[in-house]
Amino acid sequence: MDRVVPRFIFAGRLTRDYILMPSGETRIDVPGGNVLYAAVGLAVWDPDPCPGIVARVGEDYPREWLNQFDRWGLDTRGVRILPEAVDVRRFCAYPDLSHPTFDDPVAQFARLELSFPKALLGYRNPYNHLDSRTQLQPVSLRQVDFPADFLDGTAAHLCPLDLLTHSVVPAVLRQAEITTVTLDPSPGYMNPIYFDDIPALLSGLTAFLPSEEDLRNLFQGRSSNLWEMAEALAVHGCEMIVIKRGENGQYLYDAATRSCWEIPPYPARMVDPTGVGDALCGGFLAGYRRSYDPLEAVLHGNISASLVMEGSTPNYALDGLPGLAEARLQALRQSVRKL
Repeated sequence: MDRVVPRFIFAGRLTRDYILMPSGETRIDVPGGNVLYAAVGLAVWDPDPCPGIVARVGEDYPREWLNQFDRWGLDTRGVRILPEAVDVRRFCAYPDLSHPTFDDPVAQFARLELSFPKALLGYRNPYNHLDSRTQLQPVSLRQVDFPADFLDGTAAHLCPLDLLTHSVVPAVLRQAEITTVTLDPSPGYMNPIYFDDIPALLSGLTAFLPSEEDLRNLFQGRSSNLWEMAEALAVHGCEMIVIKRGENGQYLYDAATRSCWEIPPYPARMVDPTGVGDALCGGFLAGYRRSYDPLEAVLHGNISASLVMEGSTPNYALDGLPGLAEARLQALRQSVRKL
């Protein structure tokens, strides 16, 4: 069957998730990854043609999961399967829904008096270190990982990845005349040590979408004012800075007008916060390409996040009632505040 060229491309990670919820509920070895949640966040608004996902996994990654993603309406031709096993496990425990922890799974299972799964033996948090400026990881993306027709798309989002991937891929996308490129930075380089590397990443981006925590880490010792940070980043050639503030919503800084906006979270029922920030980025991309209005873009992302948090699987938001996203969008528009 011939595939339609995707208009929207998402580059990121696929993971095998091990999640502990506050109730003691466990999700052991289930599909996850920032690229899934971001693509779903877009598909809430714009499912056709299927968004394309680009990621690297090992030969031990379950093939049936890739087939499942296709059934969800995602184009998986950009998933490169390497000829060796690659550890893509990701552990996350939620002592409460606002404070995830990614370390010491043995202690977290013991805290809940649960048996430790054999599949997590030998696990160490792969994200608990600074990125390398010179060494690629097995899951680092290369230009050859993008199918040729993916580069005929019009917009792309880079999920949190390593510094080298984020340094190289935006130029590849722009060379392919993809006109909208957004990027969610990785904690691995949102650190004062990499402060002087950030301007090169920002040049030419449509939007930069860090979390508040990562932004404060980057500016440690330089500033404590989020608006000052946003303005300082935007001068390097990025059109919009969106600061993801978790349960406090988002800040938007529009460089063209030097406008500052505060967007509260939509009051959804939190079931599982996994992937919520990634879904926001996907919704942002959909909203921006619909309207080319920065505020509308953040509102769309906010609603995508609200739908994802109400379920416990990456595709939960795709099964919402018809018209639900639009109804939430209309309600949220009344709550924004220009600062």
